[in-house]
Amino acid sequence: MNIGEAARQSELPPKTIRYYEDIALVKPSRSSNGYRDYSENDIHRLRFLQRSRSLGFTIEECRLLLSLYEDDQRASADVKAVANQKIIEIDHKIKELRSLRKTLSALAENCHGDDKPDCPIIDDLAGRRGR
Repeated sequence: MNIGEAARQSELPPKTIRYYEDIALVKPSRSSNGYRDYSENDIHRLRFLQRSRSLGFTIEECRLLLSLYEDDQRASADVKAVANQKIIEIDHKIKELRSLRKTLSALAENCHGDDKPDCPIIDDLAGRRGR
């Protein structure tokens, strides 16, 4: 099938599919006229990548997950370790985002929000605290 149909079936833009081909995550065959010819297996890989990326896995983590997926001798413990590492990273990001929210909320609370130029948000961003 052509890239348009592959994009429709995998729910990925053609540009992303071409990128995945450029970095060797998917390797469609070429028809006699030189056009990409995606197989059902290619579509399955693209869906796998789309789902993995939507869960926050990086390209390199996706590469690792694909290699584990294709390895009939894999240990599920290896797959679980990748997932658990991603959970740790997500928890860290959540902690950072909560801290950012707390800081920004405090700045917003201290801003009068009137028509005067004094603004603790701008002062903080400019590195001028307590002005």
